[in-house]
Amino acid sequence: MGVKQLFDLGGRTALVTGGSRGLGLQIAEALGEMGARLALTARKKEELDAAVAHLAKLGIEAHAWVCDLSRRETIPPVFDEVLEKFGRVDILVNNAGAVWGAPAEEHPLEAWDKLVALNLIGTFVMSQQAAKKSMIPARWGRIVNVASVAGLFASDPALVKTVSYNATKHGVVGMTKQLAAEWGEHGITVNAICPGFFPSKMTRATLEAAGELVRRATPTRRLGGEEDLKGIAVLLASEAGRHITGQAIAVDGGATLI
Repeated sequence: MGVKQLFDLGGRTALVTGGSRGLGLQIAEALGEMGARLALTARKKEELDAAVAHLAKLGIEAHAWVCDLSRRETIPPVFDEVLEKFGRVDILVNNAGAVWGAPAEEHPLEAWDKLVALNLIGTFVMSQQAAKKSMIPARWGRIVNVASVAGLFASDPALVKTVSYNATKHGVVGMTKQLAAEWGEHGITVNAICPGFFPSKMTRATLEAAGELVRRATPTRRLGGEEDLKGIAVLLASEAGRHITGQAIAVDGGATLI
């Protein structure tokens, strides 16, 4: 098989959670450009409609479903609707997530519960649905979890104090490894992308306050950009990545090296 064929996603269906904007939309663009049909989920219909229209202008087929992944009971019905539309889900990108900033000693337990429900439980339930209802029967699947460098190391408290975010993202990395171990025999790979600082709604306040400090502390002297997750996402979602599983890959300009 040639290299272009290894990366080709023609005929595949990819479900991207939190796919209406930011990193999720960036990944959706990449998978769509390589030939995948897209199913997007997010909480806000107007943002989903805008994303579908944007992708259509790029010649990418995409359909959208409103879904709040923090409410676990909503996930199976939405997944079933995606299956009914496309027949199968070959690629799952678990991108939906939230952050909460507060000193650990003051962190509200309600916020902790919210992040666990979305970042950790929502990711697991969606992965379970995809594996059980599509990937294991097909004996082929790719699950890509969008974690964070905050799931690999502690964050500098001079920049952020996000104990619940770090805890849930560490959980996502651990879950990635365990699912890879259990589902590998079914032809499913499970990997985590761990972005560093990318400009987004989630990071805006931190970067406005300390963006230059973050750049100076990064070997490449830059933040993540609009195309910096595309290559790794296609690799992990395609046949080219078939022998890569259980990995948590930092995409951070080398910031976590130091």
